[in-house]
Amino acid sequence: MRLGIYGGTFDPVHLGHLLLAEQCREACRLDQVWFIPAGSPPHKPEHAITPGKMRAEMLEFAVAGQPEYTVSRREVKRSGPSYTVETLRELRQEHPEDELFFLVGADSLADLPHWREPREIATLATLVVVNRGNAPLPQLESLVPHLGREAVDRILVVSMPGIDLSSSDIRRRVREGRSIRYMTPRAVEQYIRTNSLYRGE
Repeated sequence: MRLGIYGGTFDPVHLGHLLLAEQCREACRLDQVWFIPAGSPPHKPEHAITPGKMRAEMLEFAVAGQPEYTVSRREVKRSGPSYTVETLRELRQEHPEDELFFLVGADSLADLPHWREPREIATLATLVVVNRGNAPLPQLESLVPHLGREAVDRILVVSMPGIDLSSSDIRRRVREGRSIRYMTPRAVEQYIRTNSLYRGE
């Protein structure tokens, strides 16, 4: 099976996240895409993000009825900081016959050398970098010292429309009492309203 791994905070998930996943699923012929919400991102204070259980529930509402999409709570259930390399090692052990593809935005790819064990990440999974619209890609050659020549040569590039959506903007709009309709799935919008999320930030 060709398995796409899509990690992130997803606080909240929005249509840009879903479009990225779908573009990668189609372009890379992925059998499934697994959304893996981070438990405690090492680069964000724990108090600054919505509890993992709620972020996972919003994701599950967002992808309901899509058999190619799965939400994994493995990082949410794990204690301590969430590191991508640890998640990929677990998946490699659990699915030794499957081919793993790690989906990442172009901005995150540029930051990848600063993650924990970036070379191991690139060994465990094929990197799929998604470029938004006409935005320039990071210089792949600059990644060779950090990821290795073979891994950089295997990087797949997928393009998606330049949709200007961000989770931080959605949180800000909710805090200001503004509409978020058509920015996130309707079920997620209702979940945010029902649970009074982001109003007290």
